[in-house]
Amino acid sequence: MTSSLNRMTIIGNLGGDPEMRYTPNGKPVTSFSVATTNRYTVEGEQREETQWFRVSTWNRTAEVCNQYLSKGSKVYVEGRLQGRQWEGQDGVTRFSMEINADRVLFLDRPSDRGSDRSSDRSSDRPSNSGEPVVEFNKPDFNQPEGSDISEFQEPGDDLPF
Repeated sequence: MTSSLNRMTIIGNLGGDPEMRYTPNGKPVTSFSVATTNRYTVEGEQREETQWFRVSTWNRTAEVCNQYLSKGSKVYVEGRLQGRQWEGQDGVTRFSMEINADRVLFLDRPSDRGSDRSSDRSSDRPSNSGEPVVEFNKPDFNQPEGSDISEFQEPGDDLPF
């Protein structure tokens, strides 16, 4: 039995285009912010509260997110919450929290994204190598010979509930 759990799941929209960079040993890292909105009513008045989450993706997931996501894209993100502490240029210690994602689902259809970043999806998709999963909500590309897109699964009508 697991003695602890650190798991975050959010659905929201990107607040800006993803930013990809590389670690000193060459690993790609893509970061982006996701806004989630909670709508509720207080004494008959509609209110809206937006929370912002910083998300980091790594390796192949980082490359795919950088290529296909853009400001406004709707995503499902699953991962673990991680704190970071650093000293700013002004000498003040700063602290931030971010989601280190191991699963990203693209919830927009490609035509909904309206971005050149999603124009050629068949040339770049995650391999089945045990790395984090990136899924497109409704794939609309042809599978080239020899590729494995088992990560790209649509829910079927055979759900048990």
